[in-house]
Amino acid sequence: MIKKGITRQIVLHYFIVVFLALLLVEFVFMLAIQRYYYESIYNTISTHISNSKDFFEPLARESNTEDGKNLSKLLVNLALDNTELEILDLSGHVVASSTAFESDRAVLQTSDIQQALNGGMGRWVGRQPGTGEQVMAVSHKFDLGGENTYVIRYLTSLDNVNSKLLFMGMLAIAVGIGVLAIVLIISIGMANSIVRPINNITAVSAQMARGRLDVRVKGNYKHELGELASTLNFMAHEIVRSNQIKDDFISSISHELRTPLTSIKGWSETLDSGGYDPEETRIGMGIISKETERLIGLVEEMLDFSKLQQNQMKLVKGTVNIREIVQETMLNVWAKAEQKQVHLKLETDETRAYNVHGDGNRLKQVFLNIVDNAIKFSHENSWIFLSVKEVNGQIIAAVQDTGIGISEEHLIKVRDRFFQVNHQNGGTGLGLAITQELVELHEGTITMQSELGTGTTVTVSLPALQEEETVEEDTVQNNEVEDKLTSDLTQPESGQNK
Repeated sequence: MIKKGITRQIVLHYFIVVFLALLLVEFVFMLAIQRYYYESIYNTISTHISNSKDFFEPLARESNTEDGKNLSKLLVNLALDNTELEILDLSGHVVASSTAFESDRAVLQTSDIQQALNGGMGRWVGRQPGTGEQVMAVSHKFDLGGENTYVIRYLTSLDNVNSKLLFMGMLAIAVGIGVLAIVLIISIGMANSIVRPINNITAVSAQMARGRLDVRVKGNYKHELGELASTLNFMAHEIVRSNQIKDDFISSISHELRTPLTSIKGWSETLDSGGYDPEETRIGMGIISKETERLIGLVEEMLDFSKLQQNQMKLVKGTVNIREIVQETMLNVWAKAEQKQVHLKLETDETRAYNVHGDGNRLKQVFLNIVDNAIKFSHENSWIFLSVKEVNGQIIAAVQDTGIGISEEHLIKVRDRFFQVNHQNGGTGLGLAITQELVELHEGTITMQSELGTGTTVTVSLPALQEEETVEEDTVQNNEVEDKLTSDLTQPESGQNK
């Protein structure tokens, strides 16, 4: 017995479909064979009748012999092998027969006789009264002149034909059973070829669900099963990679948090002990303030990433000039660039307003992160080129450095969360992931091109704000300001009236 499951369903479906198809084919085949044999018998008898009639009727009219002699001649001349010949009068009585003269037989009223009386070639298939034998009767009317008009009826047994048909039917059934057996074997093999890989994949996925991410689906499966196995293996690989990145992130962020905390704790204990001069106190307080700001930056970066992942990041959008944002970014990082002797240069049209609809603070965060990375990975006495331009309704802001660059292998993963090319440089590995999310929230795109040892170019593309949209937005903002001022002016009066 086949166990319940996909194998059983596939086998049953194939078996039922083929069984019904064979049943229909064998039925049509047997019907066609029977019709062929019966038609062959009928055509043989009807052809003999037609030829005999054309030859014998003119001779019978010319001879004008007695009726009994005409009937005898008919029996002799119209005889046909393996058939019984009957001569009937127009009322259906048998007046002569090739087997015996039976004048007292009952009136025959089969359909072939009625067709013959109507002038056609009659045919009837049925059981012979008395014997129960299945026969075929073919009848036709002969006009021998005067009142000598008779119905010539040939009667032949169908037992031999039916025996052959039965044999052929049994043979067809045997062939059908053989075909069904072959289909059963093939369908079981086909079902197993599908079910075995599925069972294997299921077993491997169950092990993965229990935490064994080192197992893989083995086997060179084809088509959809192969794609499923590859996808499952890829998923396991990505989970392992994500776990490794997560572990690296935890290790890195722990180090990043411990370093400033150690400095803060050390200097706070030093200052708490007292007895130091004001200059040393000032230095300690500066270090505590700097490390605190560093901790705040790390925490804010993780909070931003958490909000983005949960779709809880709220943007305060308005008209933002990207050129001004880039210039402010350059001022913010100027001291860090000077310390590393990196030169910044902005190339843009000062007379044009490169406006977009967005959150100015978040867009500034985007460019601060990009430019800060460019400075971090640039060589001393190198240049960073910034540009802002408008192309086909898009504001294109690019940051190009001549630093260490990124390999092609790392360039694919550099925007993944927690990924860091070099963990010794510090950070959470979330900067570029957050940057990309923020750009996408502004319906923009960010692309990176880099070559190891040559430098990196980061390009941010944002939809440009049209002039009519800018005018409309400014009007709305002015109305909001006026409403707020009016409310502020009327509020004290309301309070006095109370």
